[in-house]
Amino acid sequence: MRISRPVCLLLLTALCMAGFCFGFTRENYDYMSAILPEPEIQIPATAEEPAPPSLHAAYACVMDGDSLRILYGKDTDKKVPMASTTKIMTAILVLESGRTEEIVTASARACSMPKVHLGMQKGEQFLMMDLLHSLMLESHNDTAVAIAEHMAGSVEAFARQMNEKAKILGMKNSHFVTPNGLDAEGHGSTAADMCRLAAYAIQNQDFLNLIQTKHYTFSNNKGTRTFSLTNRDAFLSYYDGALGIKTGFTGKAGYCFVGAAKRKDNTLTSCVLASGWPPNKSYKWTDTKQLMDYGFEHYYTSELPLQNLSLVRIPVEDGKKDYVSCLSPEKTRTLLSRFDTLTIRYDLPEKLYAPIQENTPIGTVSYYINDTLFRKDSVFPSETIEKSDFSDTIKFVLNSWMELFV
Repeated sequence: MRISRPVCLLLLTALCMAGFCFGFTRENYDYMSAILPEPEIQIPATAEEPAPPSLHAAYACVMDGDSLRILYGKDTDKKVPMASTTKIMTAILVLESGRTEEIVTASARACSMPKVHLGMQKGEQFLMMDLLHSLMLESHNDTAVAIAEHMAGSVEAFARQMNEKAKILGMKNSHFVTPNGLDAEGHGSTAADMCRLAAYAIQNQDFLNLIQTKHYTFSNNKGTRTFSLTNRDAFLSYYDGALGIKTGFTGKAGYCFVGAAKRKDNTLTSCVLASGWPPNKSYKWTDTKQLMDYGFEHYYTSELPLQNLSLVRIPVEDGKKDYVSCLSPEKTRTLLSRFDTLTIRYDLPEKLYAPIQENTPIGTVSYYINDTLFRKDSVFPSETIEKSDFSDTIKFVLNSWMELFV
């Protein structure tokens, strides 16, 4: 018997109404259960933590230059004077400004700075790039003040720029007062913050070229005086993979050194503050070697494990599709040791509600190293799913009834 179209429409409407009456809606029809990854995976340590380095420094840190994770530290967050390692910040601000070809005029204030100094004369002019070599190779204090005044109009204004940059870099326990690191009330940093600054600075190729220059000769702008510089960073010549960076000393700070080294794909930064006082000038080198050796010997590059999130199935309520899968975050490599415990936690919902946007995260993957949060990645749906309309519901109910009577 052939059923007319009006009758078909009436039957279809009746079926839809019946479907709603008997609960055949997307909200409570159990058409699929969630397929989710294991909520937590733990990879235990396989070795005991080695003995810590024996250091002269009162404050010390060695850090993964990529992830900024502290691999070993000694009072890493104590704010103390850091002497001429301050000049790392001074140099990087100039390099990033692009003003290295400008002419700098020495003021009376700059010329009054104590040794170690270039010996500027009031009114004498120099090329900024030449002064950067003076600043970083032989740590001249007058040069630092001349640079600061030229860059910002005054030492105080330049210090504000230094502090603004420190805040951006996450140097939470640092405060800059001088551009050269001479002892001043409130001027100080921490071993961890200086490692963080070093990790940032060595990403700048111009900075690397500057600190790795062994000898440099330049003249004042008139050519009436010539200056010859020698790099005072002994770390460059005796440590395998050394990148440099900067020494420092004042009566309050003691001997200091911020260093960086790279072997294969591993980059480490280190800092020692208050590493002895005269005559123990060599302590900072032996301390730095121990820190770097500790990092390179005990840590290796490893890929953080990740379950295949494309296999995930999360039911979608009121959507034009019944479920959605997930995109796996990009794989990450970092330094790990055999005495680290790694925990991976997945936080994904058992159900989602349409609409779903592919650029809106729906969960997270968190990595903990030794119970400390190391990294958290957002998890995104594999596609956008729009909210279903009435015609989609009719189709769904009709198909459901047809399945019951087949």
